[in-house]
Amino acid sequence: MKDIIAQCVEPMEDMVLRLEEGQAGPEAVREALDVLGITHLKLPSAQLTTLLDMFGDGITPVNEGLVTALLRICEAHRKFLLTLAGVLDQPRVAAPAPAPRPEPAAQPEPVQPKPVQAPPDGLEPPQAAPADEAEKHAEQALQTGKQGISSVRVPTERLDSLIELVGKLMVTFAVLSQSGTRGATLSASTLAELDTVINGLQTQVDAIRLVPLRQIFLPMNRLVQSLSQKMQKKVRFTITGDELALDKTIVESLNEPLVHLLRNALDHGVETPEERLAAGKDETGSVGLAAYRKGDTAYVEVSDDGKGLSAARIRAKAEERGLVEPGAELSEAETIQFILRSGFSTAETVTDVSGRGVGMDAVANAVRATLGGDILIENLPSAGSRFTLSIPLSRSVNEGIVDALVCRVGPETLIMPSRDVLEIYAPKAGDVVALPDGGEAVSVRGQMYHLLRLGRHLGLAEDGADVTRGLIVTVCMGEARAALLVDEVLRQQQVVVTGFTVPVQDIFGLPILGFGMMGESDALVLDIEKLLGSLSGQPAAPGAA
Repeated sequence: MKDIIAQCVEPMEDMVLRLEEGQAGPEAVREALDVLGITHLKLPSAQLTTLLDMFGDGITPVNEGLVTALLRICEAHRKFLLTLAGVLDQPRVAAPAPAPRPEPAAQPEPVQPKPVQAPPDGLEPPQAAPADEAEKHAEQALQTGKQGISSVRVPTERLDSLIELVGKLMVTFAVLSQSGTRGATLSASTLAELDTVINGLQTQVDAIRLVPLRQIFLPMNRLVQSLSQKMQKKVRFTITGDELALDKTIVESLNEPLVHLLRNALDHGVETPEERLAAGKDETGSVGLAAYRKGDTAYVEVSDDGKGLSAARIRAKAEERGLVEPGAELSEAETIQFILRSGFSTAETVTDVSGRGVGMDAVANAVRATLGGDILIENLPSAGSRFTLSIPLSRSVNEGIVDALVCRVGPETLIMPSRDVLEIYAPKAGDVVALPDGGEAVSVRGQMYHLLRLGRHLGLAEDGADVTRGLIVTVCMGEARAALLVDEVLRQQQVVVTGFTVPVQDIFGLPILGFGMMGESDALVLDIEKLLGSLSGQPAAPGAA
């Protein structure tokens, strides 16, 4: 029985070991996963399913760690079968390390310079270089090093440590600048020089973290090639803007949403060659992946020239789920945005190419929650569809140093991320309008916003009806907007944001992102997205955006 089990498991191990030989293609990886039964796993997490898909499609490269893990799965299969047969004895390791070679007991060989390459067959091995020639090579190596290295690999933990040090330096500067008469011994020029150093250091740190989108765009070629062959579709895939460099956190977070969008484009967008010819199209479809930057926002687009999105089908599904009243007037652009709702899907059957029971809400959540961006879906006039991801280039407010607006609400000082702030406005008495549901709206330069009195909402102070004594800060997160009433806007400055060691947000239910350090006067950082979410159940103000 042991021999039979060994004959079944050894080919599995050989298949896994072949993945280490050269560049294993997606077909070899998928074959190994199929043999090991990994492709049949039913995982409730969309993120884990996407990770397996990326490995099977060749986007995640094969490395030593993955091969070791697969060998352990082979070993688990062997142990399982031996246990079923009742013949399991001492277990063996999945990938035993080679035994060390014994050293000679006597007459050790003198240390000789090793040749760089093994000699070709039939040629004599090169003789050891003499001492003067070795010194010459060493000198050449030193000269090469002095000329400078164009690029280096920096471990992530070092970057994070450097960012933390910059944050501490900035807090120290804030303490010194706020010390008043106690810092009289420090000249203004010293503080100005320190400020210059901090800004330069922060700029360099941000530049170190920049990664070109090429690193995640190029592997998408293999994904599109593999899926188009699997679905027997002809696809022309184009990539533009892959030289755009973004923060590494953004690039890493974009990978999974793009995989999901490209799968959808190939499965639901581009038709088969027969369908395209019947519709008068070229039998080869087009799928595009593009990136560009406008101001402080980066845009990533996934487009195709397929059949586009059926607004009528989406409308019917939305009415079935009670998301829209029958007969309500909605434009095509408004209708197709329903596919971003949680659990919304028009697919009649779940396939192993796209969706797998997971809707577009997974992409929307990744873009909005992780990157603070938004997603726009369009049907193109010439047929096909386009999905545009907009990502703010400022670093996430959950990380390190951010630009912030410091406000006073009652006795408390609060911090708002500047990227979420549109403008600061001094309201007049006639600008506020009472709504039938008890809420309030305010007109800011002719635009209506929901008015949220922060003091009353957070239980910090019971502000009166006179809005003219405070200031209104209009904020925006995606398509959601609101006007926040504060008592005073103190200043705009950079702060260091750190998380809590306990889940303060869950315990107290407050819209707080973290703790903002500004030197001697620290404060809590408002979660603008959570604040706007509290207004989502209220009816929109007349003319609100």
